[in-house]
Order: sequence, then structure tokens, then C-alpha cells
Amino acid sequence: MVYNITRWLARYRITRSLARLGENQNPASESDLSKPNPRHHFKFSVMSSSALSGVTGNFSGFTRLCKGLAVVIVGGHVVVQFFPSAVAYLALIPARTIPFAWNLITSGYIEQTIYGTVVSTVGLLFLGKLLEPIWGTREFLKFIFVVNFLTSVCVFITAIALYYITRQENYLYMPLSGFHGVLSGFLVGIKQIIPDQELSLFSLLKIRARWLPSLMLLLSIAISFFTTESAAYLPALIFGTYMGWIYLRYLQRKPETRLKGDPSDEFAFSTFFPEFLRPVIDPIGSVFGRLCCGRFEISDEDRGHTLGGAPLPGSDPIEASRRRERGARALEERLAVERLTAGESAKESGRDAVEDV
Repeated sequence: MVYNITRWLARYRITRSLARLGENQNPASESDLSKPNPRHHFKFSVMSSSALSGVTGNFSGFTRLCKGLAVVIVGGHVVVQFFPSAVAYLALIPARTIPFAWNLITSGYIEQTIYGTVVSTVGLLFLGKLLEPIWGTREFLKFIFVVNFLTSVCVFITAIALYYITRQENYLYMPLSGFHGVLSGFLVGIKQIIPDQELSLFSLLKIRARWLPSLMLLLSIAISFFTTESAAYLPALIFGTYMGWIYLRYLQRKPETRLKGDPSDEFAFSTFFPEFLRPVIDPIGSVFGRLCCGRFEISDEDRGHTLGGAPLPGSDPIEASRRRERGARALEERLAVERLTAGESAKESGRDAVEDV
């Protein structure tokens, strides 16, 4: 999202600079300035339409599923604003989760603040615009459901543990909700698909997509030291990132290869951390891997994807390379379509301006 907007701003600035240069090379007299100039009107119309097309291009192409989920999130916020008592039935309140077990599912789609609603809706639309065409609608929806549910379960267990450690009842009765756990999982998907893509943050900082989840968690942890409400969002962000990685690493199905997960070294758990910490992190990250890999290796062997207990030669690296190429290709195709749409809109606006003149 930031990458597309940055490229559009660069093109718009170049267009403005060229227009100003042309006006400086052909200065008009005072009498000419007092007369309407059709060419100036035509230039302004084309520039305005190009700028407008660039903006609308970034805010179009959202998938039907993402639009539907965005309506659910906005609708959930409206419901809890008009009926505050609904929070007790829809949000995750650890002390009441046992009788209201559906909270583990519904809490992820309820935003209690307008800021959370805006961030969740915008993040869902733009990140889903990139991920859903690559994963497929069914797999994208499955990712959201699984990550949301597992994140809620982990948040519930964490709240209970914090209560027994601190004996503070607010951990039991604090209503926890929000889509930010799934959004953090989406960032893990971006890391997997286009890890080497450079993104510009506010035209000041360039980072590779592989570091987006780590940077988000680092900023969230830093902010938690200056706020008293960190328990309402920080566990969901941490577990959302981890559950997103677990799903993509071990559970995601690939129709083209009939395999599960992404066992490549480029997507190991230690890649979320700086290189000097990876020797320490690798043993920790492999704990869950040992639990999952045994079952998945047996499953793959039953399906004929292994030979003598070892994967077929080149299957894992090739799959990882194909995934990265597919993600980069999808991103480039989307940018090309947006540029083509902007160009066609500019031409149509130009013809309309000529006809008006």
C-alpha cells in the first residue's frame, strides 16, 4: 500500500515539475494572462484526471470477501456503540468465556473504538487485496478463521495466567477484542510472499518486507511501556504473528503441489530476529516444529511426496522460489493494471477536455 502510494506521488511530482518547466519556457504577457487559454485548461484537466485516477486506482480492486469482512467489522463496531451490553456477549471476557465459548470467534471481529475500526478495515482491504489472489479465496478465509481462533485461545490462556500471577481481577473482566491479531498474521504472509520487496515508510525509511512483522512487534512492545492498556492489544499482536507463522509454515495447503506448509530456511522462525540472535532462537522455534513435522512428514510420505523418509529432491527450495516469484509477479501485474487504468482514464479525460474546448 505504502509502496503504491509512494510511486504515484513520484509520478505526480514529475508531472507537476514538467508542467512548471513548460510554463517558464513560454512566459505569457499580461494581456494573454487575462484571456482564457484552452491549452492551459486542457493541461490542467489532464493533470487533474491523472492525479484522480492514481488515487482511485489505489482504492479499487478490493476483493468481494474483504469487502464483506470489512462490513462485518464496521457493523460490529456500530452494534457495540448502540448496544454497549453486547460487548459482554461478543468480546472475549476471560471470566465469562467458559459459558460463552463463541467469544473465541466473535471477539476478533468486534472493534470497540473508531480508531481500531478504521485501522482494521483499511488493513484488511489493502493486505487482502494482495494476499487473497495468491492464496485463493478459500485458503484466505481459512487463514483468517484459524489465526483468529488460535489467537483468541492464546489470549484467553494468557489472561488467566496473568490473573493467577498478579491476582488482579482486571485481567479476568477486561473485554478483549479486535482484528489486529489477524492483521499481524497478514504481515507474516507479506513476509513469506515478497520478502525482498523494498517498502517506503512515509518517504523516510526503506525496509524490506521480511522485517514488517518484527518492526510492528518491536514498536508495539515499545509503546506498551508508556500505556496502561497494553494487555488489550499486545498479546493479540504477538500471538497473531506467531499463529500466522505456524499456519503458513505447517498447515497451509497448496493445490498446485498437494503439500502443506513452507519448510524453506528463508521462512524459519529465527528469520524474525536479527542474525546474531538466530543461533539462540532456532532451538526454541523448533519445539513446535518437532510436534508438527512428525505428523506432516508421515502424511506426505503416505501421499508419495517422500522417498525413503526424505523429501523428493528440490521440492522444498523450488516451492519456496515459486512462491516468491508468484508473489512478485502478482504485485507487478497489479501495478501494471493500475498504471494502464490511470493512463486510459487520463486519455478519456483529455478527449473530453478537447471536446469542451
